[in-house]
Amino acid sequence: MSNEGQTAKISKQLALKWLNKRGVQIQDIADLVFYLQKTYHPNLQIEECIHNVERVLAKREVQNAILTGIQLDVLAEKNMLEEPLQSIIKADEGLYGIDEVLSFSIVNIYGSIGFTNYGFIDKQKPLILKRLNDKSSGECHTFLDDIVGAIAAAASSRLAHRAAHTE
Repeated sequence: MSNEGQTAKISKQLALKWLNKRGVQIQDIADLVFYLQKTYHPNLQIEECIHNVERVLAKREVQNAILTGIQLDVLAEKNMLEEPLQSIIKADEGLYGIDEVLSFSIVNIYGSIGFTNYGFIDKQKPLILKRLNDKSSGECHTFLDDIVGAIAAAASSRLAHRAAHTE
């Protein structure tokens, strides 16, 4: 295996490990995909949602966003960032927006439908997103909640694109 192939394999494994360590499983993201798509695909099975999440997670730009975002959340949680960034990220200030910008790199992979899926789920904050957005836990998920929502939005878009080609 080439160095690039080896690095990609390590990157995916590390991204999944970090997601799991922060309490996010592939199933949690698949549940979000199901939440987004059940109205449009009445026969949708959770296995199809899982498959699409796994395909999105296989993308290097998604892995990089996961690693970057989680690292910033962890550093903020440990109070290891310089001010004013420390306070801004720890509080998840509404006008910060960089967390969403990082997530757009994920959403963008499958086209404009991803933006509407992302906007909807970011406003609703259902399922795992509700827990990640809860500030009372003492954990910082400023980037992670948006990244998880973006992965679900991208997987939903991927599913919608595939369904459109088979109809």
